Amino acid sequence: MFAALSRSGLTLRALTGAALSALALGLPAPAFADGHAKMIKSHGYSFYGDLTYPADYPHFDYVNPDAPKGGEISISALGTFDSMNPYSRKGRGGALSTIMFESLLGDGNGEASAPADVYGESYCLLCESIEYPETKDWVIFNMRRDAKFSTGDPVTAHDIAFSHNLLLDQGLQSYADAVRKRIPRVEVIDDYTIKFYFTEGISRRSLIDQVGFVPAWSKKWYEESGARLDESRLETSPGSGPYMIEKVDVNRSIVYKRNPDYWGKDLPINVGRHNFDRIRVEYFGDENSAFEAFKSGAYTFRSEGNSKQWATAYDFPKVTAGHVVKEEIPDGSPPSPTGFVFNLGRETMQDVRVREAISLAFNFEWTNESLQYGLFKPRASFTQDTPLMAMGTPEGAELELLQSLGDVIDPAVLTEEVRVPHTSGAERLFDRRNARRAMRLLDEAGWAVGDDGRRRNAEGEPLRLTFLLNSSGSATLAAVVENFMSNVDNLGIEAVLEKVDASQYTLRERDRDYDMVFDAYAAFLGTGTGLMQRYGSEAAAFSLFNPAGLASPMVDAIIEASLQAQTSEEEAASLMALDRALRHEFIMIPLWYNDVYWTAYYNQYAHPAEQPAYALGYLDFWWYDAEKADALRAAGALR
Repeated sequence: MFAALSRSGLTLRALTGAALSALALGLPAPAFADGHAKMIKSHGYSFYGDLTYPADYPHFDYVNPDAPKGGEISISALGTFDSMNPYSRKGRGGALSTIMFESLLGDGNGEASAPADVYGESYCLLCESIEYPETKDWVIFNMRRDAKFSTGDPVTAHDIAFSHNLLLDQGLQSYADAVRKRIPRVEVIDDYTIKFYFTEGISRRSLIDQVGFVPAWSKKWYEESGARLDESRLETSPGSGPYMIEKVDVNRSIVYKRNPDYWGKDLPINVGRHNFDRIRVEYFGDENSAFEAFKSGAYTFRSEGNSKQWATAYDFPKVTAGHVVKEEIPDGSPPSPTGFVFNLGRETMQDVRVREAISLAFNFEWTNESLQYGLFKPRASFTQDTPLMAMGTPEGAELELLQSLGDVIDPAVLTEEVRVPHTSGAERLFDRRNARRAMRLLDEAGWAVGDDGRRRNAEGEPLRLTFLLNSSGSATLAAVVENFMSNVDNLGIEAVLEKVDASQYTLRERDRDYDMVFDAYAAFLGTGTGLMQRYGSEAAAFSLFNPAGLASPMVDAIIEASLQAQTSEEEAASLMALDRALRHEFIMIPLWYNDVYWTAYYNQYAHPAEQPAYALGYLDFWWYDAEKADALRAAGALR
């Protein structure tokens, strides 16, 4: 499943999900004999300085440079939206509403990365080159003079500086607080040259890539319109990217069209990409209505996440006739660490014995066979099936690292086998062996069973577990949660499943108004300060990307040690230790994963024969086949 790690280092791709965080110790500064650091000038960036693509690369290896331009791809989204500003906590942002905005370093459309065949590398887009000393104390971006917003106005260093400062003044608090500590100054040298300075004595991880991925917003538009980044609004600033908004129908659909005057269409980074004339997003109230709409042709591409539907529902006539293609495509990325996440801010969830007991109520084997057609594998790790996945007891470089951190490391981490999910019998939902273990743990934790079969503490307070679930999600997930909660109830815990609509779910998730929620953390293949935002203590009380509210001195220490790694080998050892520590902290019940993408699409699209490891890329480097599309319409399969 996992392609070999060719590069290291965490690139912070999406600004809505990226932030910087706690300070780390600095790295030694390499220098020449005269005391001046060695200077680097490049067409891209990776932390260790090695790039797969040379300065004169014609295009990324995995794209079809001759891919035709044209046609439309349409996808679905569930729930509602009331804003086209995804950078604010207010409102519910529309799907793909960041697609218009580019950055100094290039990225992919949608959830894709670019390039999608290597990890931890980025290449110039709005910039034509970057310059920095080997110490990485600062970075200069030399910008392309032909870059333009969709209005025709040039994209200048003033816009980049404005965007950086706008995120600090009006962006997410966790982002702004951390960035100010690490990036104290930005300087506009001239209209097309900008310099960022980094704080002395801290890790150089994720600094250059951080500023390189700030979205470029129009300073002129914001100043003339009076708009704010922290407000919910449908009007958007002009972007410089290949797509722009054509139509927004609130809660129903969004259409993005290719900018016919896109300035960067011939750049090597863009060759073979951005091939569709239009990208349409259709909204539906629930998963069932979305699937029925796909069958009717209301939209044309579907990335399936429901195992029951994948196993049983793709036998409709259009599939049989070949009008709809059902295809499994290999996924080389580590699976997202998805699971039932405990809210550690709730007092009852702070006792690991209670969390362990609740976890024993989940029966993966029964769930997979009875509800998911045996299509999934059990997930154990935050770096599942990669060379960074912790195994057994720590040894070698990993053990040395953990021992070097002293008393902050729980002694059990050094001597015990890494935590792996329990196993259950598949023949019945309620595994009695695991239930007995769970009941002993609850007894030990002080939650005794009363005459009514309910568990209470010494003060007579009942043990209650409230699970927050988005009602617009799949019926299969709802069935999984319902059966899990039934088992929880059988342990004497008051199990409350609260299904709420998408807007309520968003608000309550932001406020952590739950004991448990179905959510995910970010997998990691390299180190970076984004790990602190997701797993560290500093922003744990309010971070949107740490749904458990994890605040662990042990995890913090390992992340800081990882930030100091000076070689890829040291980095790998630290990330293996991080995986081990996160599993020890037990912030979620790990669920399942799939090492292929389940895709279904009307037979009018094509993709590269060799799929890149790190992205499906259907919005990025797939393309439209006009002859096949005409055949579909002639057959009546599409309108």
